Amino acid sequence: MIYYLLALAVFLLDQLAKWLVVQNMQVGESIPIIPHFLYFTSLRNTGAAWSILQGQFTIFFVITVLVLGTVIYLMQKAGRKQPLLGTSLGLIIGGTLGNFSDRLLRGEVVDFVHAYPLGYNFPVFNLADSSLFIGVVLLLIYMYLDGKKAK
Repeated sequence: MIYYLLALAVFLLDQLAKWLVVQNMQVGESIPIIPHFLYFTSLRNTGAAWSILQGQFTIFFVITVLVLGTVIYLMQKAGRKQPLLGTSLGLIIGGTLGNFSDRLLRGEVVDFVHAYPLGYNFPVFNLADSSLFIGVVLLLIYMYLDGKKAK
């Protein structure tokens, strides 16, 4: 149950942040947080990461439903008993729902975190994207450790 609460917290925080961006910033507006490194930049995306597959709503809908179904199944089967796995799946569920609800309600995803690590102009993302990334990294760590344990 705790991992579903994590998913809910991620979802709600993501949606609150996006709502604040939509209410208070114009699309394309950028606010420096740490000059030359981190900005809030209000953008919209109808595609996936790095704006690939723009406008392919049906593909995203089908993939999202399949991924959510699979992740929830894994959570029920094993995630509730394994803290690292449960945490990773909770983060994946929360992030997936955050971007999925944007696509359903707005027809596009609200992105706003714009970073320039080491001068590289990293694509603009959101909290749901961050949650998905961290969840996948934790899942890979879990799989690596579980594989070592099995040997």
